[in-house]
Amino acid sequence: MRKILPLLLTILVLVSCSEVTHNDYKFIGESKHWEAEYIYTGTETWGENDGVKTYTNEDSYEFVLKYKGSLEELSSVKKLEYSYETITSSGNSTLNFTEPPTKLIFKSKGSSKNGARVSEDEVIKVTVKWDEIEESFELDNDQK
Repeated sequence: MRKILPLLLTILVLVSCSEVTHNDYKFIGESKHWEAEYIYTGTETWGENDGVKTYTNEDSYEFVLKYKGSLEELSSVKKLEYSYETITSSGNSTLNFTEPPTKLIFKSKGSSKNGARVSEDEVIKVTVKWDEIEESFELDNDQK
């Protein structure tokens, strides 16, 4: 018990010196045929270790793209490509259909530790191309 007590006190001091910020944002937008949202959740922790300031962060995101029409309208699509771009990162996906699509919603997810974070005032650029048709639009933070 005597060995555990100093360890617990050290942890308590480190935790009490930490400052944690939660960043939870939802960016939304739409074009004529598509609507999308980018849901971002992040945690930033500032602290001190042996007199040295420390910083860590963790985050995750989910990108959700939804066709505004019916499955019947998408039935002839052979290829769907979409991309999204923040200031610090980007993602894309290409889907090739040998059979008609069976859903109207397409999702991508990701996470990182100690990477660049998304800020609340970013504008996220989205491009969707299905067969020979292309639309681009922007996602804005819906909580501004």
